[in-house]
Amino acid sequence: MKILYATSEAVPFCKTGGLADVAGSLPAALAAEGAEVAVVLPLYQKVKEKFGDQLRFECYDFVDLAWRHSYCGLFSLERDGVTWYFLDNEQYFNRPDLYGYMDDGERFGFFSRAIVRMLGHLKFWPEVIHCNDWQTALVPIYLKDDGVREDRFRSIKTALSIHNIEYQGRYGMETLGNLFGLDQGWANDGTIVMDGDVNLLKGAILCADAINAVSPSYANELKMAYFAHRLENIMRQCDYKLSGVLNGIDMNLYDPSTDQRITARYSMEDMSGKAEDKTALQRMMGLREEADTPILAIVSRLVSHKGLDLICEVLHDIMELPVQLVILGKGDQRYEEFFYWAAQQYRGRMAVRLDYNEALSMAIYAGADLFLMPSKSEPCGLSQMIAMRYGTVPIVRETGGLKDTVHAYEAWRDAGNGFTFANYSSGDMLYVIREAVQLYKENPDAFGRLRQRAMAGDFSWARSAKEYLRIYANITGQTWPVPAPSADEPAAAVFAEEKAEVTVPEEVPAEKPKKKTVRKTAAKKAEKAEKAEKPEKKTVKKAAAKKETDKKDTPKKETVKKETKKKGPAKSKKEDQAE
Repeated sequence: MKILYATSEAVPFCKTGGLADVAGSLPAALAAEGAEVAVVLPLYQKVKEKFGDQLRFECYDFVDLAWRHSYCGLFSLERDGVTWYFLDNEQYFNRPDLYGYMDDGERFGFFSRAIVRMLGHLKFWPEVIHCNDWQTALVPIYLKDDGVREDRFRSIKTALSIHNIEYQGRYGMETLGNLFGLDQGWANDGTIVMDGDVNLLKGAILCADAINAVSPSYANELKMAYFAHRLENIMRQCDYKLSGVLNGIDMNLYDPSTDQRITARYSMEDMSGKAEDKTALQRMMGLREEADTPILAIVSRLVSHKGLDLICEVLHDIMELPVQLVILGKGDQRYEEFFYWAAQQYRGRMAVRLDYNEALSMAIYAGADLFLMPSKSEPCGLSQMIAMRYGTVPIVRETGGLKDTVHAYEAWRDAGNGFTFANYSSGDMLYVIREAVQLYKENPDAFGRLRQRAMAGDFSWARSAKEYLRIYANITGQTWPVPAPSADEPAAAVFAEEKAEVTVPEEVPAEKPKKKTVRKTAAKKAEKAEKAEKPEKKTVKKAAAKKETDKKDTPKKETVKKETKKKGPAKSKKEDQAE
């Protein structure tokens, strides 16, 4: 199966969020399952700076986007069994940041157009193009549009993953033809229009052959108005092709027993290194070095849907508990200012870094005891999986992927791998935080078992890759995985040969087949055929001899076969006597 994975960011080349982690891990997992996989993304300035010397120039072409006729270079790189393609246009992609520009619509319109028009230059013609979010949402639309004029595009199926439906790629109606180069018919039939605007994500949902949400719970939530940001009716309309496949993490990259990015290594069997990581984190963040005080950590973008208003409401109540608080992230100014102010009030017990730093985030995952994610909505979430991998117990709200990965602690039967609350309520959140801190302080043995269950979770991409391949197989009509030939298949082939040879008695093998169980019926039929055809055998030979005298150059075997075909079925006794 040939798959082209289209994304606007991917680890290790460029990253702003969880999409990059998915795009960096899933293609390699698909390749490990036997699929032929390539990834295509823009050649950003950051990619050139880090990987420019490793890129191989393949070719260049010109891509038409409405009235624009623009250069597009194609570069490639082989990595982890996957071919990575980079589309180059300095006007659009040679910039310091990935997103946030006034012409983002034009930039990613060009990217989507270039993906379709550059397919002929890739090493294979894809059977499936897997698109991600609004940045590649025009790909299914352009394939449908070009497929009207060019048959070659009709064979390609498309899948669309929705990582966050809040971002839909909405632009004014004037962009339909002037910017994206699409006919007015796409607006007239409502495919790409919503609330008077061009809506790229809506168009992709309607045009793609399969839609995937990044967790089973999020797939259900997308059919509800509260979560779908006005696209709930479209999602319900496309329910027949909607699925939810939970994202995974790179289990080798996030492994506390081998990770060189953390101060001390540790494992489920030997947790002594985590205490060292905790001390290192306290020193790094300017917290008091108190081994028995649990560290509650937040690593997040500071935006409203992450549930930060709940934390703001009860922050003082949280700090009354015997706990230290660490926050890493950046985002909305109001949250940045509030947390910066609060850190000044609780020096030595609360630390805030208004930035995103990979090294510091790993130090937090390894050194903290509890990890807080009270999200209003969370399509999947990777932070809670990484935290659990490092033995940091999560406290989450039951939504999206958080609900699918974190199961509530149940003291009565010593089960669960974290703490959860259902209602979007600061009071409910505070209750479970108190419960977690109390368990840590008063029952360290039970907390240790809870920590080990969290670390034992399987969040590998292998499971998810198999589910994606089933989706691809469903839309292409293929069988996946390809069934291996069974032990009976060679025997069946031999049986077919024997059956064909019975019509020429001289070529029937003298020995019985070895696999009696498979050929028993065939052998019996062959024996009966030999007995029934004994009188015919001489006739065939006589006829063959006659022919041989007439045509000496013809080999005996060929003559027998021709004569057998000419005579057809065995003759009756009366016909033999007549001859």
